[in-house]
Amino acid sequence: MKIAFFTDCYLDLTGGIVTAINAEKKELERRGHTVYVFSSAYPRSGKAKQNLAKDHIYPVPSCKVFGRGATPIARRPHIIEKWLMQNHPELKDFDVFYIHYEAGCSIAGLRLARALKIPSVQVMHGREDVGEANIIPFGFRTLVATALNLFHSWYLPHPAKVHRDHYFAQTIAAAKMWTIMVNHANFADLVITPSENFRNLLIHYGVTRKIVPLHHGVPDSLTEELAAIKELKTGEPIRIIWHSRLSGEKRILPFLEALNLLTENKLLRTPNFTYHLDVYGDGPDLPLAKTYAKLHRLNVKFHGDTEYNEIHENLKTSHLDVLVSYNYDTFGMILIEAEAAGVPVLIADPALKEIVPEGGYVLTAGPAPEQIASVISDILSCPESIAKMSEIMLAHRHNVKISTAVDKLETLFGSVSSVVENSQKTSKNL
Repeated sequence: MKIAFFTDCYLDLTGGIVTAINAEKKELERRGHTVYVFSSAYPRSGKAKQNLAKDHIYPVPSCKVFGRGATPIARRPHIIEKWLMQNHPELKDFDVFYIHYEAGCSIAGLRLARALKIPSVQVMHGREDVGEANIIPFGFRTLVATALNLFHSWYLPHPAKVHRDHYFAQTIAAAKMWTIMVNHANFADLVITPSENFRNLLIHYGVTRKIVPLHHGVPDSLTEELAAIKELKTGEPIRIIWHSRLSGEKRILPFLEALNLLTENKLLRTPNFTYHLDVYGDGPDLPLAKTYAKLHRLNVKFHGDTEYNEIHENLKTSHLDVLVSYNYDTFGMILIEAEAAGVPVLIADPALKEIVPEGGYVLTAGPAPEQIASVISDILSCPESIAKMSEIMLAHRHNVKISTAVDKLETLFGSVSSVVENSQKTSKNL
């Protein structure tokens, strides 16, 4: 098959979406498929573009100055569409357009698929309502959400309207962002979500297209390498790893506050708390996190953006992985990366329980630092729980292979191609 990815979260970024795209691209290519990736990007030299093109990765026209934080912004969809047809006319012969995210490049991919009568599969990765609330200052959220909604509606129709409610669209801004997500999904031929929980939310707010929950995967090699059961001995420092973005929605600061509560012997059920935290990743909260850790003399090492191989080596020797986002993540790549390595995880959001096997995680009673600290204290008072959780993770690691995910993805690509083909034949006959 010839498959074109369109995404606004790939080049010049790190994180779960990037990791998922890379894993799928490599596995699809290993199976003999032709895979192109089109992404928004910051400016780069002609030689750099040529090197990317060797791997069929192409930066689309993007703003040279402006960006969403550290995220490059693609130019307006009609500009990208024109550029695509001028520079990549071969796209008209592709079998499926595989769309990630909901901004300029992704909108262009959906529109071009419809114009060329090529099947489109849209992956709805995350909660844009929460993302907007965390990026935009309080007084500007409604204004920004309204502007984004208007921009999106210029290019994709908005027949579905989400109104304020007492569920997840509790503000005008949130309702506007849900309106974008719902109408974006409804423009595709098939929708994929990384979790059953997010699928249910999209249906609740008005997505009428078929939605298939499909977990992301990690390279098979990560699940096949030797991995020992992790053990925490009484009195031994607990080795904790964080490898998520350092931003408001990921909540690095509440986690550091939890560690500080324990170091001050508050909520601690066992004496002499010792630990080491490795933090990998970058983001707007990195300076604040460094300042907080230094002020409270926390035993934390900040590594910044790091190649995944190095993170994985550290992960394999850790006792506990951490994802304390709340009411935001719809999947969390770090959870299955931890599963592949046999490392227990600490989560704060009950919606994430479906991602890892029962018994392989600890769940806090809520998102507050005190509740996070309480769970860590429980682990320290029962250190053998680490080995039990690790054993469960290792027993289920085969479930997170990228080959398993791509088996299902190939089937979905085939099914949507057949449906669109039959629909086009019916239209011609009419």
